[in-house]
Amino acid sequence: MFLLRYLPFLLVLALWIYAFIDCVNTPESQVRGLPKVVWVLIILLFGEVLVGPIVWLVAGKQRQPAAGHGSTPSEWHRSHSTTKWVAPDDNPEFLRSLKEENKKDEALLKDWEADLRRREEELRRKEARQGDAPDGPQGPEENPQGKG
Repeated sequence: MFLLRYLPFLLVLALWIYAFIDCVNTPESQVRGLPKVVWVLIILLFGEVLVGPIVWLVAGKQRQPAAGHGSTPSEWHRSHSTTKWVAPDDNPEFLRSLKEENKKDEALLKDWEADLRRREEELRRKEARQGDAPDGPQGPEENPQGKG
């Protein structure tokens, strides 16, 4: 009983929301008669009495008849399928892009390895030079100020 009391209001609200979203999402090229902004205002201002949404659905949007074969949308889509999907491992363009990325990654890795070897060699030379140099004062027992 409670639902029946509010059912007409809910139906009006649903139609109002549907018409508004349909109008906002419709490309400007498919809007007939008035600019899209005016249609939005008509839907919003006259939505409670259903005039705005019904006028939009009947006269505002350019409806395109279902062209081609098939009486249902799924049959139409099956007969008008223009894109043939290919799995990534069967797609030569995708495989080619992977090979190019691998080449770039390998080159980068080689550069990093060469840089690491160069830095390790510099570190070894620096340590060898420090080992040959005479040692300065060592240990905590020597205090330059003579306090201890």
